[in-house]
Amino acid sequence: MRAATVTLSWDGGHVNPIADIFGPDDAVSLESIRYVNPIGDGRYVELLDLRGDLERARTLLEDAPEAIEYDLVGDDDRGVAYVQWRTVGLVGDLLSILDDREIVIDWPITAVETETDRGLELTVVGTNWAIEQAATDLPDGVSLELHRLGSYRPQADRQFATLTERQRAVFELALAEGYYEVPRETTQRDLADQLDCATGTVAEHLQRIESAFASAYAASIQSQDR
Repeated sequence: MRAATVTLSWDGGHVNPIADIFGPDDAVSLESIRYVNPIGDGRYVELLDLRGDLERARTLLEDAPEAIEYDLVGDDDRGVAYVQWRTVGLVGDLLSILDDREIVIDWPITAVETETDRGLELTVVGTNWAIEQAATDLPDGVSLELHRLGSYRPQADRQFATLTERQRAVFELALAEGYYEVPRETTQRDLADQLDCATGTVAEHLQRIESAFASAYAASIQSQDR
C-alpha cells in the first residue's frame, strides 16, 4: 500500500467553490476539509474547519450559489461547517479521478498558501499504478507538487496531516535546531527570530503541534484498550 502527500493548486480558469468563497475573504478562512462525500444528483457534502468571523462565514455560505444548504457550529473564532454543494468545476473533476482510480484520501485535507493562490494539501492512498495514473488525469491548469511518496504509515501520516503548513514549518525548524533535544539547544525566541515572527506566535504554534500529537497518541492508546 502506497501513499503520496501532494499539494494541488489551480489557475483562475477552474471553479472551486471553497476557494472562491473563503479564499479572498480576510475575515474567515478555510483551515481544513475533514471529509467529502458525493451523494448523487450532482451534489456532495463536506465538513469544513473554519477560522475567523463565523457570522461572516454564514453570510458567505448563504450568498454562495453553489451551496444548497449548510449548518455551522463553533465558539469564538473556530467552527465546523456541514455544507451540501452542487458538484461543479474542479471538485467534480477531482472526485471523478478518485473514483475512477480507486484511490482514497487520508483525511483531513489542509488548505495552504501556494506561490500564486490558495491550494489543498492532501495524502492519497492506493497502489503505485493508481497514484501515478491519477496524477496524469489532472485537468489542464491544475498543478501538483509532490512532497512524499512511500509506504503508507497510518499513524505518522495522520498526525502530520493535522498540522497546517505554517505549523509544519515551525515544527521542522524546531527539530532541526534542537528544540526537542535534552537539554534544549535553542529557544522559542531564537526560533521566532529565524521565522521573523513574535515569540508568542511560535509558542502558540508549538502548543498546538504538541496538542495535536498528544491527542493522536491518546486516541491510539484508547483504541488499543478496546
